[in-house]
Amino acid sequence: MPNYLILTEKPSAAANFTKALGGKTGVFGDFTYKITNLRGHVMTLKDPEEMVAEDLKKQYKSWLVKHLPWNLEDFSWARTYIRQRNMRTGKIESTKKLIDELKKESKIGYDAIVIATDTDPSGEGELLAWEALDAIGWRGQVLRANFMDESSSGIQKAMHQLRNVSDKMADGEYVKGESRNRWDFASMQLTRIATTAAKKAGFKVVAREGRLKSVIVWRIYQQLEAIKNYVKTPYFEVKFKDPAEHIFGRVTPQGEVVPWRFATKEQAKFDFNNYHETEVINEKHQTRTQAPGKLLDLAGLASILAPRGFSSKEVLSTYQKMYEAQIVSYPRTEDKTVTPEQFNELLPLIDQIASVVGVDKNLLTHRSPRKTHVKSQGAHGANRPGENVPQTMQALAKFGPSGPAIYEVLAKNYLAMLAEDYVYDHVTANLKDYPEFKTAFNIPIKLNFKLVYDSQKAIKVEAGEEEESTDGQLGPQATPYLHEGANPKPQAPTTKWIMAFLEKHNVGTGATRVSTLSEMSRGTKAMLTEKRGKLGLTETGNVSAIMVKDTWIASPKITKRLFEMMDQVGRFEMTMSQVLDSVTKVVEHDMPIMLDNAQALETLLGKPNPSVKKPRKISEKMTGMWRGQEITFAREWSGHIFTDEELQKLLAGAEVSFPAKSKRGKSYTAVGKMAKQTFKGNTFYGFKLNPKTKKA
Repeated sequence: MPNYLILTEKPSAAANFTKALGGKTGVFGDFTYKITNLRGHVMTLKDPEEMVAEDLKKQYKSWLVKHLPWNLEDFSWARTYIRQRNMRTGKIESTKKLIDELKKESKIGYDAIVIATDTDPSGEGELLAWEALDAIGWRGQVLRANFMDESSSGIQKAMHQLRNVSDKMADGEYVKGESRNRWDFASMQLTRIATTAAKKAGFKVVAREGRLKSVIVWRIYQQLEAIKNYVKTPYFEVKFKDPAEHIFGRVTPQGEVVPWRFATKEQAKFDFNNYHETEVINEKHQTRTQAPGKLLDLAGLASILAPRGFSSKEVLSTYQKMYEAQIVSYPRTEDKTVTPEQFNELLPLIDQIASVVGVDKNLLTHRSPRKTHVKSQGAHGANRPGENVPQTMQALAKFGPSGPAIYEVLAKNYLAMLAEDYVYDHVTANLKDYPEFKTAFNIPIKLNFKLVYDSQKAIKVEAGEEEESTDGQLGPQATPYLHEGANPKPQAPTTKWIMAFLEKHNVGTGATRVSTLSEMSRGTKAMLTEKRGKLGLTETGNVSAIMVKDTWIASPKITKRLFEMMDQVGRFEMTMSQVLDSVTKVVEHDMPIMLDNAQALETLLGKPNPSVKKPRKISEKMTGMWRGQEITFAREWSGHIFTDEELQKLLAGAEVSFPAKSKRGKSYTAVGKMAKQTFKGNTFYGFKLNPKTKKA
């Protein structure tokens, strides 16, 4: 019986596998197993200068544009451990320990390692697993478990259908993930170009440019400029109105100049004299139906929740925790439909879900699969409720502030698919003496799914797009009046608006859009602001946007093509080197444009604000003999100035103690002694706090 080491992506996934298979170790099917886990990515590509020959290091470390574009064949594409600060302890931690433990475990004697990381559209799960396998030097058999969700049934099914992926270069998902990873790494050149040119123009920001960031930041900048330059231009035209306020007008193609629309009221009044009251004719009624809106992806969900005050970062984080608890489905899906199997799995839970979110179960009478929503093609399926139904909505707040709202929207949107079509009366008519004047409106007959949830209305971008719904009696006469309108003011950029733009141009997956927007609005180097769904640009964002005007990297068409190329390489319709060659072409095209754009920064943004640096506090330095050598050290530590007696103890190697305050202002007793220390690679001597000291 073969023995497998099952490698999951994170501790929570390992826990779900343990539950599904009946233990951390054991027997499943025809093999024995042990479950272990990574913690997301455990390896990362080295810095450019560390992946090239010695004589090229200086060139690849430089940010000077004369050294660009890079020759990507110079790179070894070698990886190193990830070092990052633990936000809880404040210490810098490395993934080396995890890799060493995995390497030790792999030597126990396994017949294969099973990759059980997330099965996501980008190949990310495959990539991070292979990064770890390469790091430990695994040369044995590798199998892949592709699971659609972390439910017990989903995991068990995947473990019965393992496939051999021992040759990683024949594993399309790995090749796709690695190609995307290398492409994004090589696109660092664009950030170097934009940042260097901007700094030369006096703007000391890091202008991060990339496949999706540049498209987003440039589109927001364009919209903000359109709003700033908007000039209201009124117009006047003749329309008709009947006693029930039904409006009769002529069809005006958007953007076209028509002879019946006038710039002044006087001109329109002159035209008004050509019309008189007339009879309403050709009244027609047609019963129509409308099917429920499509199922949501993560971008649609985030755009709906943004006006409620939930940022992309919050939605992404909370959703992931709810997924790990199997309360919602897999987040990083590309699907907008579910498979028949996924539909049937959730069907027995429908009434329970409806009770939790307050939907009338009597409305859910369409419990057979809709062809528009249930299709045999698909992987993870659209975002929807999971197999674990919460007892109450309030219980979901433990996952994050947006927990209840996420579940409510997902559940109601899914349940709407099980309600009947909306039925309405579509009414049309025109005028006897002026047949070109027409009206059209809808009168609801049966709301059906709209009583559950209307996703089309929820994700609609423009305000005031609702069709007029007037159920008053038409006619019998209509009277002319002067209608005053104006060119529409550009809409303020919002999360919903940018998500709709990206979806229209098919740029990125829903989850990628949400995670990118989240990243762009995070930290001190944020490119944009996101407040209750309204988007704005920081100084960094404005500079980044101006730098990519007319570039390929900011073009939705080019970005869409890049995403298509990633899919093609995963299907072996294109080689990895061909994909990477496109980076070089983008850099060659965009570099001269960016350098020219930098010349316009001051004109467009005004003079850069000089960075005001706080004067550095110079601590008194002391010199003394410590352990047989002369050292120089600071007399002050965290606001405490050492006394002569304390200095003598420190130099003698003894501990000293004194009252101190933590960063939070809490009092405690500091205990420590002299030590040789390092900070950012530099060695220094000074007081070092005993790690056992308890801070209040």
